[in-house]
Amino acid sequence: MNPPNMEHGFFPDEVVLQILSRLSIKDLFRSKSVCKLWYRLTSDKYFIQLYNQVSVKNSMVLVEVSESSESKPSLIFVDKLRGVYEKFSLDFIKDRVKVRASCNGLLCCSSIPDKGVYYVCNPMTREYKLLPKTRERPLTRFYPDGEATLVGLACDLSMQKFNVVLAGHHRTFGHRPERTFICLVFDSESSKWRKFVSLQDDYFTHMNRNQVVYVNGLLHWLTGSCTCVLVLDLNCDMWRKLSLPEEVCFGTGSRVHLLESDGYLSVIQISEAWMTIWVLKDYEKEEWLVVDRVSLRCIRGMVPGIFPISQTGQYVFLATHKQVLMYHRDSRLWKDMYSVENSSTLPLWFSAHAFRSTLFSCL
Repeated sequence: MNPPNMEHGFFPDEVVLQILSRLSIKDLFRSKSVCKLWYRLTSDKYFIQLYNQVSVKNSMVLVEVSESSESKPSLIFVDKLRGVYEKFSLDFIKDRVKVRASCNGLLCCSSIPDKGVYYVCNPMTREYKLLPKTRERPLTRFYPDGEATLVGLACDLSMQKFNVVLAGHHRTFGHRPERTFICLVFDSESSKWRKFVSLQDDYFTHMNRNQVVYVNGLLHWLTGSCTCVLVLDLNCDMWRKLSLPEEVCFGTGSRVHLLESDGYLSVIQISEAWMTIWVLKDYEKEEWLVVDRVSLRCIRGMVPGIFPISQTGQYVFLATHKQVLMYHRDSRLWKDMYSVENSSTLPLWFSAHAFRSTLFSCL
């Protein structure tokens, strides 16, 4: 006589769930048609939580690549095992859009022809939500995509809710930006925007504002001067500043980047010969720990144009003008994961984002 949890097949339900949770979302949807049991198991809330828990451990890189200046960009997903395993399109949104932020499987996209129009989508499930327009006058425009200075996306997997943040300075035509820093926050539960105002003098380069990091329920941006991290607490709508590691060096040929690593806030500094990685082990005391120091001698020619995009405790993804590389921290080996075949007008790092494949619903 079979045990109760094996009455529907050869394996216990929990074993089947563990196997299915390791499939890609595309293969997972196909598996739903195998039998009624698999359809029921994969539709259960417990399985969705399990799938997301497994998926967040596999951080990938999402790159927007255009075949030409007139064609719509394709989304290329690169992961540590399969490299470029599939190409996707955002054509299901029915608009020409630019990816502005990525968090836990969701993307925040802005409309290219219609300024001030934003979407949140899951490119794996092809769900999307058009956000209501704000009544706020435009914030500072930022070359080349002409959007708010900061765009952030915070996705809480446990609560299945998300927030979109637009933040920047007002600027009257022909004048310098005002010190008043406007922050607009969209809440998926209320489906409404809220606004709060503060005073900020910080500025942000494209890479600084593009690499927004969501950890500990907080959004983090590295300031353009790389002197501190600007932190937004969405629970109380307050900004604060976080110190960088004391060992961070500022000088010619040295760059600092903000990433996430296995649930921790991380700082990566790249110089001419070394890549140093810190993680913030104690958030309240602001205690940073050096976890790796990597020689860059074997890729010396790429160093001036290389940018870290995504990482875990085992590996780091980096993008150059034409390539996506992966550095495996245990074996100390570099691997070319993807190379552009045509003449791209923008470097890959300009349109690369950290990504995770999840069953997060944006509806």
